[in-house]
Amino acid sequence: MRKKQSFSNPIIRHVQEYSSIYSFIIVLFLMGVVFGAVIVNSLSFDQKEDLYYYLNQFFGQVSDGKVAAPSDLFRLSFLHNVKFLGLMWILGISIIGLPLILILLFIKGIVVGFSVGFLVSQMHWGGFLLSFVTVLPQNLFIIPMFIFIAVVSVGVSLKLIRKIFIKQNIGFHIFPMLAQYVIAFVFAVGIISLAAGVEAYLSPTLMKSVMSYVNK
Repeated sequence: MRKKQSFSNPIIRHVQEYSSIYSFIIVLFLMGVVFGAVIVNSLSFDQKEDLYYYLNQFFGQVSDGKVAAPSDLFRLSFLHNVKFLGLMWILGISIIGLPLILILLFIKGIVVGFSVGFLVSQMHWGGFLLSFVTVLPQNLFIIPMFIFIAVVSVGVSLKLIRKIFIKQNIGFHIFPMLAQYVIAFVFAVGIISLAAGVEAYLSPTLMKSVMSYVNK
């Protein structure tokens, strides 16, 4: 019991300390998802047809097994998401990058909302199944890490602003805070590597199975 409490206490303390930021960040992300879904409805018929054509081309390649090697997919997914996380992380210690962190997370929400919204609008039930196997699995890991790094980055940025510009003595030392900040990023990168593995090795197989079902 003591071991369980000692493990959970840091997590509980973290959530309690940043609870207001978590609430704001999660609402912001969900607004991005909704906005992305709304954008789908604002596309013209020709734009939807063009996108759907390229989407069909891609799904046709998946059905025929003409996709990149899993190792290449893993590398691309990992690098893309780590760069995104790394940018938010750097913006957190740059102080002036605080608004950009929020914008990046909002954009991530738009991408997720648009992807799911477009698939569902064009393929209906089949699109829902495809989004369930192509968007959901890796994002079960990616989205929480994006939110986590966004929250930590905003928290660090606010502490630095209060310390440097407002001259507020908030009782923290810069180097322990930065050490914790680095540990948070390393932890997020580890989870992102797991997400990249899911996207590279699991999602294509699930997508191929769903495509064979949808095309029946």
